Amino acid sequence: VQLQASGGGSVQAGGSLRLSCAASKRIFSNNAVGWFRQAPGKEREFVAAINWRGSIANYADSVKGRFTISRDNAMNTVVLQMNSLKPEDTAAYYCAAAARVTSDSTRYNYWGQGTQVTVSS
Repeated sequence: VQLQASGGGSVQAGGSLRLSCAASKRIFSNNAVGWFRQAPGKEREFVAAINWRGSIANYADSVKGRFTISRDNAMNTVVLQMNSLKPEDTAAYYCAAAARVTSDSTRYNYWGQGTQVTVSS
């Protein structure tokens, strides 16, 4: 496994979760990292992405103002802080690496396994 996502769980609406994505230095170095999610019966959708330097972060409209993506290059880790969670945020969340920040999942060459987030109303 080249990227490892963790931190998922079950929470009530309005609560918070913190997802982490750990990667090998080879994958992490000089690559943007993005988070995607997929709910049962739905297409995989972009959530957020951050560039190598951490100076550019993009978010899906549905999570702006609630989610924050950050990275620690010394630890080869990217964190997705999720606040004010809603039931519609329920999905399996995946982290992935790409050459640059993009919402296009086909541009991501490396993927981790998913971590489940469940938000109850």
